[in-house]
This record gives sequence, structure tokens and C-alpha cells, in this order.
Amino acid sequence: FLTNKIMTMQILARLSIIFPVLAITAALSISPSPPSTRRSFLKPIATAANVGAISMINIPQRANAAATPSVFEGMSAFAAGNVEKSIEIYDSIIAENPKRKPYLWQRGLSLYYADRFEDGADQFATDVAVNPNDTEEQIWHLLCLSQMKDIGSLDAAREFKLTVGRDRRPVMRAVQSLYLAGGAENERDLIDLAKKGDVGSRFYAALYLSLYYESMKDAKQAEKWMLQAVGTDYAQVSGVRDPMVELAKVAVRRRGWPGRA
Repeated sequence: FLTNKIMTMQILARLSIIFPVLAITAALSISPSPPSTRRSFLKPIATAANVGAISMINIPQRANAAATPSVFEGMSAFAAGNVEKSIEIYDSIIAENPKRKPYLWQRGLSLYYADRFEDGADQFATDVAVNPNDTEEQIWHLLCLSQMKDIGSLDAAREFKLTVGRDRRPVMRAVQSLYLAGGAENERDLIDLAKKGDVGSRFYAALYLSLYYESMKDAKQAEKWMLQAVGTDYAQVSGVRDPMVELAKVAVRRRGWPGRA
């Protein structure tokens, strides 16, 4: 009996060492899932392994956390038409943490509609530096450059195009072809998608046709295609939460075009 008791005590002693080690090892193996898309702006939830470290890092910053607006507030201000206010919010986020600037693509959109094209071009170039596979960043960079006085056209802006990877969406590949090369054939291809593509493609093709014509100083065609974009089923129903739908509505109001925005 004494021998068994001693053996039992030895086993328990070993388990008391092994189980905490296993628990720590399991915790360290957990990592937060990345955001599902580029549009995600919510931070990943801290895991059991990193919560302590995160808490220690953030202690000095907590006093300012409540005073710093969120990206959501900036997006909400933009959607409400308060473009300048949205820029103020994004700038306050950068002031609090400059490392967040490359991820604030929303700021670039706001800067475009505030006619701050040089700042917008800088924002999108900064974005592409950390996300080199984003076609839309490349397009918006070109749009900003095309409106700058010392460049003045999309054709001249192409010389300064950013290099990005291949977009998996056919509609964005068509947009990219038109913006990078121009030409009647590329224009027809995008118009066809705006008329006959799937529900999402019809919206995005119309949106970027409008912006293309705006860069070409063709206000009539820019208005026509932006109104078509906000009138699509995607903008009215299935894609109503897409930030680019909100952008199309802001464009209509900002330009003073009559429509359902």
C-alpha cells in the first residue's frame, strides 16, 4: 500500500508539471484569424496567448483610447456626406498611431472628394506599399493624379502608375485595362459588363465608368454612369452595406447630380 501511495504521489507530481506546460503550449499555438477582406476594419480578438502582452503594451495608450475616434466613425461621417469631418477622424487615428496610415484606404476616398488630390495620391501609394495586390488602390491613385494641376489627365497619370497584382474579379480586370491603356475596345468591354454583367459587376462597372469619364473631363457621361451605379440592384439591395455603394451616393450628392442618392 505504501509503495502504491508513493507511486501515486509521484504520478500526481509529474502531472502537476505536465498539464500547465500543455495548457501554455496550446495557448501559444492559437493565433487570431486575419480579417476576411480588405474592407474589414475590426481588430482581431486577442487570444489567451497574447492578451497579457497586449494589455502591457496598451496600458500607456488607454487614457487616449476613448478620445480617439474609430474607423467606423470616419466611414459613417463620409456616408452622411461629412467628407471633411471624416478626414479629421482619419487624421486623428493616424496622429494616435502613425502605423495605421497604410491601412486607411477610406481616407484616400475622402481626400478625393475633398479635392485634396495630392494627399489622396499619397494615401493610395502608401496603401499599395503594404497591399501590392489591390487593383482599386491603383485605380484611385491614378484618379487622384489625373485631377492634379501639374499632371491634369489620366493619360499623363499613367506614367506614374503603381504596380499591383492580378485582380481575381473579371470586372476589376476590365476596369484596370481601361484605366491603364484606354481605347475604344476596353471602353466597350466595361460598358458591356455594366449592362450585362452579374449584379455586382453591373454596379462596379458603372461606378468606374463614371470615374473614368470624370478623369477625362466628360461630366455628362460621368453623371450618367454614376446615376446608373446607384440605381443598380446591387446598390439598392444586395450590396447596400458595401462602402463603395456609399461612395457612389456621396459622389452623386457631392456633384449635385439628381438621383436616388
